[in-house]
Amino acid sequence: MNKYFYPLIENPYSNSDIRKGINVLKSKQLTLSNETKKFEKNFTTKLKSKYSLMVNSGSSANLLALQCLINPYRKKKLKKGDEIIIPTLCWSTSLWPIIQSNLKPVFVDVNSETLNIDEAQIKNKINKKTKAILLVHVLGNSCDMDQIMKIKKKYNLILIEDTCESLGSKYKNKYLGTFGEFSSFSFYSSHQISSGEGGMICCKDKTDYNIIKSLRSHGWSRGTTFENKIYNKNPHLDKRFIFFNSGYNLRPTEVAATVGNNQFKRIDSLIRMRNINRKKIINKLLSNKILKNKIDFYKENKFVTPSWFGLSVKILETKKNIKKTLVKKLEKNGIETRPIISGNFTKQPATIKYGLSKRKKYPNTDLIYNKSFFIGLPTKKISNNYLTKISLAFEKSFK
Repeated sequence: MNKYFYPLIENPYSNSDIRKGINVLKSKQLTLSNETKKFEKNFTTKLKSKYSLMVNSGSSANLLALQCLINPYRKKKLKKGDEIIIPTLCWSTSLWPIIQSNLKPVFVDVNSETLNIDEAQIKNKINKKTKAILLVHVLGNSCDMDQIMKIKKKYNLILIEDTCESLGSKYKNKYLGTFGEFSSFSFYSSHQISSGEGGMICCKDKTDYNIIKSLRSHGWSRGTTFENKIYNKNPHLDKRFIFFNSGYNLRPTEVAATVGNNQFKRIDSLIRMRNINRKKIINKLLSNKILKNKIDFYKENKFVTPSWFGLSVKILETKKNIKKTLVKKLEKNGIETRPIISGNFTKQPATIKYGLSKRKKYPNTDLIYNKSFFIGLPTKKISNNYLTKISLAFEKSFK
């Protein structure tokens, strides 16, 4: 953090967060218990989701969604080789649960203005094997959810929303993460709220919820609607320790739950401050005559009320390798930067190694990677002096 005067995120924990965490430590109840259940209940109530289950990360939430879809206890389970549509602009753990579930990812390019999947290109990738769409809501924005829902309905597809970067964003006053059968959220330190490590998975079907609950905890029947039925068929076993399903240990800690819940209670004010700071920074940078025609900023899609994750910057200057040069200078001048997600994921070494890259072209994703990046958004009020310092750092980086 000391390297940057403008880090990706300042320390996200308030004194109240720390006190809550200390109280849990003092209680000596550190494994999953009432604090986790409180957070799940509050999350469900605010987002108006059907079921919410806290896990140890947003990545684990994605894994559980895909594993649920192939689970033998699900009536309409997916089969090996079934296809899942996914945007090329994604995170590793949006993609790998598809592979780990013996399903096939089908990449679709993104819209260069919204950063999200290009709805117009989805239909060209749909065939008899297509069973689901995995959306990635990028940096607080989303695609046209009306179009997505029409496609979903027409082709009878399952929708999974990776909402890890967009907690609190709305489309037509409906929270992202409540459109599909499954959605994932992340509470990593740089996200809209933080519990250190942690995440949430939401779903709409009671059976899916109970499958996910068992998968989260070793494949246990305990605490699920399967419990009595499974025991009645296996009365010779200890009812407390019946493992009826495959499983993992993806549970959160009580400390993470209480800190996450405490931040979640003030999420509206955190979103509001990020939005205010975003406008101030954009206005300051665009009022700089040196920067005015060299950078621009991505805007929210139509009908989206964004909960911004970061401030995504477009580079307008056409010099060769301008992004590499600019980012290097910005970092040297004290501004921490990040690529937008991880760029075109079909060009990552892992996808090439595992034979997932078919040398197809995704020009919009490549353009975003080559001419865009993002910086953080403070959740505390910023001063005019701070704004001037940011503007000067950008100005120096273009010289």
